Amino acid sequence: MSKQLLRSGTSIGANIAEAKYSESSVDFIHKIYVALKEANETEYWLDILYKTNYITENQYKSIVPDSRELIKILSAITKTGRKSQESN
Repeated sequence: MSKQLLRSGTSIGANIAEAKYSESSVDFIHKIYVALKEANETEYWLDILYKTNYITENQYKSIVPDSRELIKILSAITKTGRKSQESN
């Protein structure tokens, strides 16, 4: 489980880095959306690790708010980007 968390957690940043050099606005939104999906998966693994006592409540509570904030930011970017694409 911790390896899955490592993979999904590091994938978020990798996808955001790719988005910075995207070929188009559609490509940018797609890469940010993939990062959003990875952020959601990361939160899933954090929940599992907490529920199975692999991480403590303090560890969980110190990470999850940042994870949720990142999900909100990525969600807002994709939502705004999709609306912009629809209006074009």
